[in-house]
Amino acid sequence: MIDFENPSYLKLRPVRDSKLNRLVEPLLCPGEEILQTFQSVRDGVVFTTRKIIAVNVQGVTGMKKAYTVLPYRRVQAYAVESAGLADLDGELQLWLSGLGTVRFELLAGSDLAALCRAIEDGM
Repeated sequence: MIDFENPSYLKLRPVRDSKLNRLVEPLLCPGEEILQTFQSVRDGVVFTTRKIIAVNVQGVTGMKKAYTVLPYRRVQAYAVESAGLADLDGELQLWLSGLGTVRFELLAGSDLAALCRAIEDGM
């Protein structure tokens, strides 16, 4: 689960066709599509057309996983910082009603504009 006392997912790199997609498929609603998938060393975040799914891999073997689902309709505001020349990662910060803030640090190669459009469509 996302630790809302320290709600940051840092250094997430974009990945395609990852096993994260297969892990979150049972959580998708009919007609919902995966937009982008990001992974850190063990954990991952999947942005869909309706929500964000954070996957926290736990334990030594990584067999245990905790899922946190953040529906876009709970987003009250967001901020985006794009990657620059010296700083190759972008940031997405979300303010969620009743939950607080969550910050994602996304490495180069992510489509921040597409994520913003999905969040706007779901708000």
